[in-house]
Amino acid sequence: MTHALAPKLLLAALLAVAAELMFASMGATIKVLSEQLPSASVVFFRNLLGLALVLPWLLRSGAGSLGTDHPRLHILRGLAGLGAMYCFFYAIAHMPLAEAMLLKVSAPLFIPIIALLWLAEYVPNKVRWAIGVGFLGVALILRPGFAEVSPVALIALLGAVLAGLAKVTIRRLSATEPTTRIVFYFALIGTMISALPLAWHWVTPPPTAWGLLVAVGVFATAGQLLMTRAYALAPAAQVGPFTYSSVIFATAYGWLFWGELMDLVTAVGATLVIIAGVMTVRTRRQPTQKEKPKPTSEAEPASSVIR
Repeated sequence: MTHALAPKLLLAALLAVAAELMFASMGATIKVLSEQLPSASVVFFRNLLGLALVLPWLLRSGAGSLGTDHPRLHILRGLAGLGAMYCFFYAIAHMPLAEAMLLKVSAPLFIPIIALLWLAEYVPNKVRWAIGVGFLGVALILRPGFAEVSPVALIALLGAVLAGLAKVTIRRLSATEPTTRIVFYFALIGTMISALPLAWHWVTPPPTAWGLLVAVGVFATAGQLLMTRAYALAPAAQVGPFTYSSVIFATAYGWLFWGELMDLVTAVGATLVIIAGVMTVRTRRQPTQKEKPKPTSEAEPASSVIR
């Protein structure tokens, strides 16, 4: 049995790493785009392209699949995910790519806290230790006391909190809502709300930006497809740790194209965040006796919420 599963685990790991390469490439492309367009415009076109890609999927499912009894949860998921996207795109434009990616992948540290406060989910002791280690890593990246905390870094950290909230909302919705409906409403809400700021601050993309905008959509879609396939082949606890490879790719992109180097303190903080994230992902959730098990959506990992 173990030997039969080994090839699937290896393929799942390779697909997860390939997905993170796509997501890091998306981040690098966004950083280039930020020199030509404001973050608000990039967020809008990212959501518009996402909606265009979702529509054919929706047509196959039929318009009748859109009926929902949880509009408020869809709105909360949409607002949280869109807010995380704004924070992440802004952070990419104004701080080193690797540091922005590091703070973004700290989202799993907030998921158990939000799930505890909102869904009363039990948090195992090992996860509590992991959260403490992860926050120590975040503190080293932010460096309070050593230097003035960058407002941009705080915005990136806020994005991680919002991404965690979005994932917990997906967990709540997945009990009754199919993936098609969740994805569609997120794309629709994201496109509609991100279009509002452009009403008074429209910037026409230059000819060179259109190709980059399409590339962002292609990288994001390819990454989501690869990651979804990876999670279909192996359990989340075994695939999850490989999602942190995006930090390695982001560091490489930052060094190659912008000469960004990670200092020792940030590297130590990055190591702690990654270790904590892996511990959090690999620890199985153990519900209390009073808590009824809730189905979770394994096809969409926390790191893909804002992509």
